[in-house]
Amino acid sequence: MKSPELVAMESQMTEKPPHGAAPFSILGLSGSARKTSLNTALLRVAKELVPPGVEMEIFDASDLPIFNQDLEMDPPDGVRRLKEAIRRSDAVLFAVPEHNYSVTALTKNTIEWGNRPETDNTWDGKPAAMFSASTSLRGGARAQLALRQIMLDVNLYPMNEPQLLVSRAQEKFDASMKLVDDRLRERVRELVLALVDWGQRLHPHATDR
Repeated sequence: MKSPELVAMESQMTEKPPHGAAPFSILGLSGSARKTSLNTALLRVAKELVPPGVEMEIFDASDLPIFNQDLEMDPPDGVRRLKEAIRRSDAVLFAVPEHNYSVTALTKNTIEWGNRPETDNTWDGKPAAMFSASTSLRGGARAQLALRQIMLDVNLYPMNEPQLLVSRAQEKFDASMKLVDDRLRERVRELVLALVDWGQRLHPHATDR
């Protein structure tokens, strides 16, 4: 059953955006490079569920080179595209696999490139949300905790609720990586709506560009 808050958000967001208003833009980033990644699959579900007046771009950061501070003043083209995608976004949604009690090397590498050079931290002030899909019972909880610590350093603003930790995630998808769990689909929708609400509250004029 949907909460009254979720029903109210859905009702508000189905209204047609004001004439001339830019869509609210979410940047989706996966911490996995696997073609059959459960986290990336869930990120695609989130993109399908954005409400009217919202758009979502999924950026593939898996081919970025390992961060090298010697290159930060003249970064590779892929890094430039990443930083431009961050700048265009009104909020960021991280799909967070857990490796060795923490975030993946890909997640950390993506954040480090976006954070440098020191005079161009493109994460600065961005509203953010996260979810994690895991085959374990913990659902990636330790990776989310580690990411929240990193967000503090780069001045990302993660929302606290709702939290989405998907345990036994392999049971939620079929062989073609299509989500088959309706309850999880609704939880993803709730997270996306909450992120839009969070972003609009932090930066109420974000779509007046």
